[in-house]
Amino acid sequence: MENFTSAPLENNTLPTWVDHSIQYKVISSCLLFMICALGIVGNVMVILVVLTTKHMRTPTNCYLVSLAVADLMVLTTAGLPAIPESIFVSWVFGRYGCLCITYFQYLGINASSCSITAFTIERYIAICHPIKAQFLCTLSRAKKIILFVWAFTSIYCLMWFYLSNIQETVYKNITIVTCAYRVARKFYLPIYFFDFGVFFVLPLLLSAVLYGLIARILFLNPLPSDPKDKKKNGHNNHAINKSTSCKNSRHSSSTATSRRQVTKMLAVVVILFALLWMPYRTLVVVNSFLDKAYLDTWFVLFCKICIYLNSAINPVIYNAMSQKFRAAFRKICRCGRKGSDKPATYSVALTYSAVKDTSMVESTDHFTTELEELTVTDELLSDQKMMFPDPCVYGKVNFSDK
Repeated sequence: MENFTSAPLENNTLPTWVDHSIQYKVISSCLLFMICALGIVGNVMVILVVLTTKHMRTPTNCYLVSLAVADLMVLTTAGLPAIPESIFVSWVFGRYGCLCITYFQYLGINASSCSITAFTIERYIAICHPIKAQFLCTLSRAKKIILFVWAFTSIYCLMWFYLSNIQETVYKNITIVTCAYRVARKFYLPIYFFDFGVFFVLPLLLSAVLYGLIARILFLNPLPSDPKDKKKNGHNNHAINKSTSCKNSRHSSSTATSRRQVTKMLAVVVILFALLWMPYRTLVVVNSFLDKAYLDTWFVLFCKICIYLNSAINPVIYNAMSQKFRAAFRKICRCGRKGSDKPATYSVALTYSAVKDTSMVESTDHFTTELEELTVTDELLSDQKMMFPDPCVYGKVNFSDK
């Protein structure tokens, strides 16, 4: 995290240090602790759900795990150390703590931004180019991209081991130790603007453009057809038409809801990423042009809270769109208890045409362009079977307990 500390005054008359108010210390420490606790629990649950549930190991979820790890790194290396810093004012983790914490702060921030960019591109290909998605959006390719993201950001952030160091500022009544930078502002100013452009402006613009294209596809264009159906038209056109009719009747009632939910999720992703990072990034850029940096205590706290809130709320936003994640969370929270009063839950995946048989979902090199899931209960299934005895309504759908 960029540090706003300034160099010690070089004059004969030392200033007097005025400590933060009790109100500030209580409010800041409580807010930081609650946000960090919420974020750590949420991101750990995301990682556990994907790693321990075989059918959750999809390309999309791999990017979510990468984002969860990055957010977890931000919360543990930036959010938690900010609590004692707000209470005791002085840096308490020593020189090596300053070097390592600064490195992992930037690593988490940059890896989080790159993970969002990778996730955005993957969603664009999956929704706008479902045929290409079968070959480009595979689990093995997602793992390679994630490894590249973390390798690139890990090497890029090595410079902070040489740019950061502890600094002592002497006052009349106290000596304050801070984790600052060993070089003047003019030397690390280009790094600030490079980070601002590459890890904030560029991902934001790319997300806005790609999500706009996704929204246009969802609202204006029909769902793409299965290329396999085109190949079979010459062999059995009547059977294909009958199967397509059954599929359309099954999906028609949920298409509008799915489109609204996906579009809402995409808008939330872009808006939250922009709004929660905007105060801090703007403050860094503005202070870069000021002779005396603007360091209002409450405003700096607000900027930091926004960053930690973005890392904490990501699991809520990304998992709110998936019934599978919610079911997996409930399963983890129940800690393996059996015999629930609620009826068994089934997940019906609504997909575009590039869908393979459910028995192949676990394959590491196959991709399913999953749009949305609907949750139905045993009673609903029984009623629907009585109302629609036609086997074409149920013959093409596989239900599995989640």
